[in-house]
This record gives sequence, structure tokens and C-alpha cells, in this order.
Amino acid sequence: MNNLTHLKSLSLSSSEFTGHLPLDLCHGGVLERFLVDHNYFSGSIPKSLKNCSGLYRVRLDWNQLTGNISEVFGVYPHLDFIDLSYNNFYGELSSKWGDCRNMTSLKISNNNVSGEIPPELGKATQLHLIDLSSNQLKGAIPKDLRGLKLLYELLLNNNHLSGAIPLDIKMLSNLQILNLASNNLSGLIPKQLGECSNLLLLNLSSNKFRESIPGEIGILLSLQDLDLSFNFLTREIPRQLGQLQKLETLNVSHNMLSGRIPSTFKDMLSLTTVDISSNKLQGPIPDMKAFHNASFEALRDNMGICGNANGLKPCNLPKSSKTVKRKSNKLLILIVLPLLGSLLLVFGALYILCKRARKRNAEPENEQERNIFTILGHDGKKLYENIVEATEEFNSNYCIGEGGYGTVYKAVMPTEQVVAVKKLHGSQTEKVSDFKAFEKEVCVLANIRHQNIVKMYGFCSHAKHSFLVYEFIERGRLRKIITNEEQAIEFNWIRRLNVVKGVGGALSYLHHSCSPPIIHRDITSNNILLDLEYEAHVSDFGTARLLMPDSSNWTSFAGTFGYTAPGA
Repeated sequence: MNNLTHLKSLSLSSSEFTGHLPLDLCHGGVLERFLVDHNYFSGSIPKSLKNCSGLYRVRLDWNQLTGNISEVFGVYPHLDFIDLSYNNFYGELSSKWGDCRNMTSLKISNNNVSGEIPPELGKATQLHLIDLSSNQLKGAIPKDLRGLKLLYELLLNNNHLSGAIPLDIKMLSNLQILNLASNNLSGLIPKQLGECSNLLLLNLSSNKFRESIPGEIGILLSLQDLDLSFNFLTREIPRQLGQLQKLETLNVSHNMLSGRIPSTFKDMLSLTTVDISSNKLQGPIPDMKAFHNASFEALRDNMGICGNANGLKPCNLPKSSKTVKRKSNKLLILIVLPLLGSLLLVFGALYILCKRARKRNAEPENEQERNIFTILGHDGKKLYENIVEATEEFNSNYCIGEGGYGTVYKAVMPTEQVVAVKKLHGSQTEKVSDFKAFEKEVCVLANIRHQNIVKMYGFCSHAKHSFLVYEFIERGRLRKIITNEEQAIEFNWIRRLNVVKGVGGALSYLHHSCSPPIIHRDITSNNILLDLEYEAHVSDFGTARLLMPDSSNWTSFAGTFGYTAPGA
């Protein structure tokens, strides 16, 4: 094939070929179409391709090709479409791609390409589609991409991009799909996204975006999929999102959103899938099919939502008194007072526990003083009974581990939700010190929301049983996995690196995003739990320290020697 000097088109797609590609495919310099996708070709790309200036359409995707991507391609003035995805290319993206002025599609996903996105790519103004997802790209998203007025699909997810989304994103008025998920992007979600009026899919999940969701997203009337999960978003969900009548999927889980779900959500007639879990939302869920049919996993871990859905308690608002005549007074009685009352009860319980941690003497309390129980958003008394029943009065058959100051049990609730229950040791000699650690863990975890920190559902402080209720992390302690030969083999280096990143993210959150900052003081393999996806969850905050202002923060040593944070 190296002697085909007049070869213009070669199509070998989906033919199960193996081995290397011919070296001089473009010996005659007239090759226009080169399609060898969905095979098992390996080795490097023919060097003759670099000077094959007549190329119009190239597909090398879904092979096992390798080589430095910055060296094997040249400038192709007639190139319309190129797909290099799902190979083993490495190196950095060349600025020469910007000189392919007729190129409409550039796809280099699922390789090992590193470096930054070249700003020169903004000169390829005919681009309709850019897919650089699942690589090792870093740096900021170039502002120069604003010149791609015809771009309708931009996929940069699963990289290491950082910085903010450029405000010039509004210039991409034809954009239909924007996926920036699983990067290290930060700052605010720009309200300028509201000017990308043709967006059908917007995925900004698994980044570090903070503060509120901009109401301008509600202007995206064509939007069908919105995913803002796993960020640091706060404040209320904007009522403008109710304008998204074509929205089918909404995921705002694993943030720090608070307040009520807007009543405008009832106008979202196309909504079929919703996930609002792991936030601080309160009040009734919207009376609509998407919420009624949602799984408990999609609604769990909020401050106190209620309604007709799996695992939620019903919204039982008290009836107004017959003597109340004005609507404003009725609203006050029906909504404001119960809400304030419930908040006072929850925060009152937390206040009492945290207050005791500072004032407790060595004498044990009587039963009335140790009879506090709450699980946020649920009937605490009922769940207390369920936990005792599920563990058969904390039978050793349900024991899954021994903590620093308590034993951990697995409990299956009547809703089939599985939780982990850490029961305080009953030793009289250690009773006071253990209970101080218990109280400290409650105080620390009460307001923490992070995807890599184990979630606390509630606590019980009682003379008979004192325990904490957590989410159940399936694979258990990291130490158990790395000391088991079979499990350690499954725990490959990519998964190990992901665990390191997860723990680092959790510690960064504790040190920089919590007020006051928190130092864990005992990060060991025993205190890191792994779920089924090998995501890390930091646990055991009984030795944690709050860095209060105007304080020396000096306390006695706590934690495991060799693992304690410097200065802790």
C-alpha cells in the first residue's frame, strides 16, 4: 500500500484489523479521506500523514494507537472532520489546530493528552464541535474560544481544568451542549450563561463552584438537562428555575443549598428525574410526579423536607384556630411558627450538647439530663426504636468495626436504607472522656456537607444508649483494603490516586471552607472509608479541633502518633 501514489480515499472502518498502519499511505500527497476507526491498530501514526495537506476527513478513533500528538499532525487547510478519540495519544495539543480554518469537528477524547488548551484554537472559526473530554488537560478555559460563533457542542469534562468559566461564554450563542463536569473549576457560575439561549444540556458537576445558582439559568427555556451536583453552592434554589418547562433532568445534589424548594417547580411539566440529596433544604417537596416518584437516595440528607415520597415523613401542618380571621395570621400559625419551633428544637439540642462539652465535670449525669435524640428531617423517637431493633440491642453479630471511642454497627432500617451506627463505649472509667469526644463529633459534623466526608444523619444522647448515625460506606476502612492481598490488587493506582484527591479535597474544605476552620487531627487509613466506587470518605471526628478566633487553640494531644496534623 506504500506504493499507491494516487490514493485519495481509504476506508477500513470496523474491520477488526490489527498491527501497524502502512508508513507511506500518503506517499502521493493526494489522500483526502482516511477512515480506520473501530479496529485494533497499534503503534504510531504514519509520518507521511503530517505533510498530507489534502486531508478532508480523518477517523482514527477506537484503536490502540500511540505517539506524541503534538508531533504527528500538521496543518490541513481543507480538513473538515477529525476524530482521534479512544486511543493512547499523549503530549500537548498543538497550536496548529487553529490553522485548520475549515475544520468543523475536533474530537480527541479519552486519551492521555496533557498541557493547556491552546488559545489559537479560537481561530478555527468554522468549528461546530470540540470534544477534549477525559484527558489530563490543565489550566484555564481560553477566553479566545469566544470567537467560535458556530460552536454548538463543547465537551471538556473529566480533565484538570482550573479557574473560572470565562464571562465571554455568552458569545457562544449557538451552544447546545456544554459539559465541564469533573474538573477543578471554581468561582461563581456566571450569569452570562443565561445568554446561551440554545443550551439543551448544561453539566457543571464535580467542580468547586461556590455561592448561589444564578437565576439567569431560568432564562434557558430550551434546557433539558441541568447538573450542578457536587459543588459548594449555597443559598436558596432560585425560583426562576421553575421557568424551565422543557427540563427533564435536574441534579443539584451534594451542595449546601438551603431554604425551601421553590413553589414555581410545579410549572416544570417535563421534569422526570430529580436529585436534591445532601443539601440543607427544608419544607414540603413540590406536588409533582418527578418528586413523588423519586427514590429516597435522591431526596435524603436534607435539613427537613417532607411530603408524599419514598422515605419522607408527611407534612402535617396544624389546623388554624377558628378565632384567627386574617390570612396573614393563618400563614403565621401554619408555616412560620412550626418552622421556627422545629429549628429551635434542633439547634437547641445541638447547643445543649456543645455547651456541655465545655462545662462537664467528672460526675455522670442523671437520665433526664442525658435524654436528647434527633435525626434531622425524621421522627427521632421512631428511628431510635428502629435502630435498636435492627441491631437487636447492639448484638455483636451486627458489629462491623471498632472506633476510637465506640463500636460501629450495621443497621438496615424499615425503609431498607442501610446506616452505620457508632455506639459509645459503656466503660465507666472512660465514660466522661468518651462522651466529650461524642459531643465534639456531633458539634463538628452538624453543619459539614462535603462529598468526601462521611455524613451524619443524627445522634442519641441517653443514659442507656448514646450513639451517632452515619451513612453506610460499603467497602469500609481503607486499612482493611490495603492489607488484604486480593482487595489491594483491585485497588489499582488510579483508584489510589483518586482516594488521595478525595481526602485532599475534604481536608481543604475543613481548613478553608468551614467557619470556624476544623483540623481533623487523626487522618489514618482507619479513618478513611471507601464506597463501592472507591471514593474516599473521611470519618471519626472525635479528636477534631475547631480553630476559634482569638484563641491559642492549644489542647492536649489527641489522635494517632505519626498521623496528627502539624501543630495539632
